[in-house]
Amino acid sequence: MAANTLITLTNAQLAYGHHPLLDHADFAIQPSERIGLIGRNGAGKSSLLKVLNGSIAPDDGDIMRLGGLTVSTVEQEPALDETLTVFDALCGDITATEDWQRPARVNALVEQLGLDAQAAVAGLSGGSRKRVALARAVADEPDLLLLDEPTNHLDFDGIAWLENLLLAARCSVVLITHDRRFLDVVTTRIVELDRGRLFSFPGNFSQWQERKAQTLDAEQQQNARFDKLLAQEEVWIRKGIEARRTRNEGRVRRLEQLRRERAERRERQGNVRLAVAEGQRSGKLVAELQHVTHGYGARTLIRDLSTLIMRGDRIGVIGPNGAGKTTLLRIILGQLQPNEGHVRLGTNLTVGYFDQMRSQLDEAATLADTINPGSEWVEIGNQRKHVMSYLEDFLFPPARAHSPVSSLSGGERARLVLARMFARPTNVLVLDEPTNDLDIETLELLEELLQDYTGTVLLVSHDRAFLNNVVTQTLAAEADGRWGEYVGGYDEWQAQRPTDSPEPTARAASAANRKSAGNSKPADAAKPAKTGRTSRITSWELRELEGIPDAIAALEKHQAELAARLADGSLYRDAPQEVESINAEVAETEKQLQALFDRWQQLEEKQQASSL
Repeated sequence: MAANTLITLTNAQLAYGHHPLLDHADFAIQPSERIGLIGRNGAGKSSLLKVLNGSIAPDDGDIMRLGGLTVSTVEQEPALDETLTVFDALCGDITATEDWQRPARVNALVEQLGLDAQAAVAGLSGGSRKRVALARAVADEPDLLLLDEPTNHLDFDGIAWLENLLLAARCSVVLITHDRRFLDVVTTRIVELDRGRLFSFPGNFSQWQERKAQTLDAEQQQNARFDKLLAQEEVWIRKGIEARRTRNEGRVRRLEQLRRERAERRERQGNVRLAVAEGQRSGKLVAELQHVTHGYGARTLIRDLSTLIMRGDRIGVIGPNGAGKTTLLRIILGQLQPNEGHVRLGTNLTVGYFDQMRSQLDEAATLADTINPGSEWVEIGNQRKHVMSYLEDFLFPPARAHSPVSSLSGGERARLVLARMFARPTNVLVLDEPTNDLDIETLELLEELLQDYTGTVLLVSHDRAFLNNVVTQTLAAEADGRWGEYVGGYDEWQAQRPTDSPEPTARAASAANRKSAGNSKPADAAKPAKTGRTSRITSWELRELEGIPDAIAALEKHQAELAARLADGSLYRDAPQEVESINAEVAETEKQLQALFDRWQQLEEKQQASSL
């Protein structure tokens, strides 16, 4: 283990079912790293965190920890002592640890997060519970902080606080999240768990996306070459007697090895196939609110709101936790009568509702009955699908169709709610925090579906990238129960919102983080000015032009080799000092490629000018 490496996994194996979650995986965590751990739902990300914090042991392989290493973990659904106050839950037993400075740290965190130190843990909302769990972990001052979906249940202000805290943290961090903007802001390395193996990519999420596309393309080409060779050998073996000659025994053994390798290959899991059963068109008007005011007791959540929602609108409803977003949705849908004002609903409204708490699911029901009780068929547009096939579209194999809902993970529950909602004809989709628990690939597919949906969408979300990619206008909670209307998504709201609206910290931090994230992207190389037709192309320039494609191919091959080295988890374990030099070589290679492309364009233009 390299000096100061916090944790090293070598050849780690872990399995709970047919496919291993860790399959001879290598992984190392260096000081001050902020690692984003990504992968499909069910890939084993949370299990890997448990291996790292020592709560479970790998089935095989080695794990080494730096002497005296301290680790704090924030689970996806944190467990808190319901009998304590917030302050006591954060302080713990100080006499046992003799950490006499902890109360001061706790008081500072309570103030930063806007928590009530004397509030009972038992009465906290999901967002407040997540803040308490995060504050408790930070107060531990660990060497390594492990976070499982830390942005779930947090509002924009809480997300901004966490971003700033992690950017300033002296500890190393490994975090699991679906929030692409969050990954872009805080991470220094992306590690993907894919089919039991860990692949490392220096940089943030946007940089990972670029390199991942190249990696998948290379994998597909390699598999295609392998499959072609295997098919040729299978044809040869069927010729019979030639294959049994002594001099060809080596070839027979090679074929047997090819068959074993093909059987052991784990294909990349397919994507969810999303399609929505769109119902009869609603009337042009969906809902009209006139001077609506509503609240509970002395607190007014909505004050004198007038707005018009038309067919085809995609509206984001945003604001701090407790601002009244779900209350506003219920008023818009006619499920709740406001204290004052009037609501007029349109005609032919058929609503599909995605509940963030998944309360619409019957724990005892099977998956098949949840989708379409009493029928084996689902109608999606003009297509009729058997419920088993429909469940497969959402990555539920037929063997799971008769399993109870209670057996599902958080991500599987989210997919099941989507499957049930999309199986019913709708012309209004109401999505209350749909991004929690969904993996990034499914989020991107859901974005595409909502962009193409011809009905009306009402979306509550704290996922900034999702809001930007889906909504066309925004209803935002502001001071004193006021709600503002804005054109565009999250970024447009940030640019237009008044300075006295809630979450000023989030606004300032978000602007700074957007600038920081933008600065992390490589600047566009300066384009040389196009040459005029001042001279004809020379013979040596023609030779240079002919050689440029081969030079580019050689550089791209070298670029792929460097990317493969960076994706190898053992590099960060055995030679972390080489990562910086390889990254510098990657940057230099990209610079050389850009120069070659520019020169190619310049010479081609000169050649074309010479031919005129």
